[in-house]
Amino acid sequence: MKFQVMYDNGSRLRVRSGQWAFTKEEGYGLASLLLNQSFIHEVYTSHRNGSITVYYDGDIESKQKIFDILKSITIDDLFEAEPTQIQVSKEISDDFYLKLSKMIFNRISYRLFLPMPIRNALTIYHAAKYIWQGLDSLTSFRCDVALLDGAAVAGALLHKQYKPASSMMFLLSISDALEDYTIQKAKSTLKDSLALNIDTVWVVGENGEEKQCPAVDINKGDKIKIHMGDVIPVDGKVIEGEGMVNEASMTGEPLAIHKKPGKTVHAGTVVEEGNIIVEVYSMNKETRLNKIINLIENSEELKADTQSKAEKLADSIVPYSFLATALTYLITRNPTKALSVLMVDFSCAIKLTTPLSIISAMREASDNRMMVKGGKFLESYANADTIVFDKTGTLTNATPKVVDVIPMSRRYKRDDILRMAACIEEHFAHSIATAIVKQAEEEGLKHEEDHSEVQYIVAHGIVTEYDGKRAVIGSRHFLFDDEKVKVTKTQEKKIEKNAKEHSVVYLAIDGKLEGIICIDDPVREEAKYVIEELKQLGIENVIMLTGDSESGAKSSAKALGITEYKSQVLPEDKSRIVEELQAEGKTVIMVGDGINDSPALAAADISVSMKNSSDIAREVADISLLSDDLYDLVTLRKLSVGMLDKINSNYRNIVAVNGSLLVLGVLGVIPPSTSSMIHNFSTMLFGVMSTKSVLKDEEYRNTIEVEASEVA
Repeated sequence: MKFQVMYDNGSRLRVRSGQWAFTKEEGYGLASLLLNQSFIHEVYTSHRNGSITVYYDGDIESKQKIFDILKSITIDDLFEAEPTQIQVSKEISDDFYLKLSKMIFNRISYRLFLPMPIRNALTIYHAAKYIWQGLDSLTSFRCDVALLDGAAVAGALLHKQYKPASSMMFLLSISDALEDYTIQKAKSTLKDSLALNIDTVWVVGENGEEKQCPAVDINKGDKIKIHMGDVIPVDGKVIEGEGMVNEASMTGEPLAIHKKPGKTVHAGTVVEEGNIIVEVYSMNKETRLNKIINLIENSEELKADTQSKAEKLADSIVPYSFLATALTYLITRNPTKALSVLMVDFSCAIKLTTPLSIISAMREASDNRMMVKGGKFLESYANADTIVFDKTGTLTNATPKVVDVIPMSRRYKRDDILRMAACIEEHFAHSIATAIVKQAEEEGLKHEEDHSEVQYIVAHGIVTEYDGKRAVIGSRHFLFDDEKVKVTKTQEKKIEKNAKEHSVVYLAIDGKLEGIICIDDPVREEAKYVIEELKQLGIENVIMLTGDSESGAKSSAKALGITEYKSQVLPEDKSRIVEELQAEGKTVIMVGDGINDSPALAAADISVSMKNSSDIAREVADISLLSDDLYDLVTLRKLSVGMLDKINSNYRNIVAVNGSLLVLGVLGVIPPSTSSMIHNFSTMLFGVMSTKSVLKDEEYRNTIEVEASEVA
């Protein structure tokens, strides 16, 4: 491939190969080829001029490798591919800015170079669309914004007010383009959150052997194995094994469904328990999940309630605009004054600024590594008064450590207890299991597979056979209540004495308690300050839920400054607690990261998943944090509240400015052309102000307040 370097600033490189170097789809393939290199982070291609923009590590060696790769590519190496979601998002933005630039360029060119008669003829030509839409509303007996726009444009043309009519239509076309851009970006974000990013799967061969293969190579009829905690990548039928599958992303039902041979499973759902082998029915674009994604194209549910209210408000104002116009004419008998009233359209500014404010906030959230699936979720987050935290992995770093191992009988020594626990727990990726296995490795306590197949019971523990005896390990509730393990008074005192400040994992063999393992999972350093700031930002109730023991939960709550907490909570308890809070009239945010949190995340008014959350938590959550900083919850609150403040401020300013124009028009102080010009200019100004960063303004205000307090 021949190319010319057009830009090089150290970490961003842009080369150009010419207009016919590759097609649009081949450009996507070229980008995927380059992205296989670890030192390349982002690639954007343009088939229009053969441009390739590469973001990379920035060192000279990496740049030379990029040049070598590009030089080695021949026409036979080019292949067509699908765009990544980042490329789709960028194309949506680029198309919008290109469309906006064309509109501005055409308007300026017409005014500078076209003679007046031709400009007037073009104004009449463009007006036909708005007048036709107005007539459609009229014949359908709808008194909406389209009718008002059509009437205002027609009235201006009847009085030969070509410039005001042209300005109004220009502004309306920008408003339509912005609204379309808002919806496309929101849909793109939601589709990205639903899309499956699965690179490889385990394919089961004829002889039963498992082989890891690229997901794109799966064919109908193949048999694939899905392990516990994995997202199912295809639609298919279970042919072997049993499992509990969470279908919340598909059906909204928070409780997992039992799947056995003969049952159907769908792409995008998650195996919570067990392992299953699935025969592939459909994959990629044929899956039910992708059909749902396609339905999003026609979905209105992405709009925030505020945006929907704004549109309804805009339509509700229309009858009053017509009434004011009619009264003005009846009283003054002056068509010019009446037209001045008609040319002032409250609804235009409201319809323009509200979606702009919402998409601006969503973009700002994305810039701060927070993925919001729709504007309505930002609004809900701003209005929430209660936040519920899962403890492990959310308020803690999810890196627990073993602090003590205590035998409960003379049959097994301390090292035996830790060795057995590690042997059983090593099959699961839970953070506490990892801590136990790691501690055994550090102490050099090697073990052999002395147990049968293990059975994991979500949020409870593990059951297996160890040396031919039933072995259970897990929570106090699981062992003593469910498994009916007996505990003596001496053991109870020993537990109480040694496990006051820690979470405890219990191990029982053959129905008898043999040992306890004390676990400490220190809270995040920033967690206490985050909670304090959330309270200052209007979150009235902060609640911590955990499956830990009472002593461990109490210790963590004290360190965090949380007054309300619940210990030894089961998954179904979490969702029930959220529903009880909602029944009390509270708007609830649920923050979690694990499989166990998914029912509560689904039940909450607004749900947030952490960076290292399980697949099911990310699927269910309305907002996903893409960084590991808990302070993002505070940033998100400031952003969402600021968005609503901006929208409400726009309402007040729009009413003030346009109300003044109405009065001045009725009094005859300003003609229709001036009224229209000021109206259009103010609407554009409000639109520009709606795109301003909320967080930068917040940061500026905080800086001023700090400086003022220091001066004082």
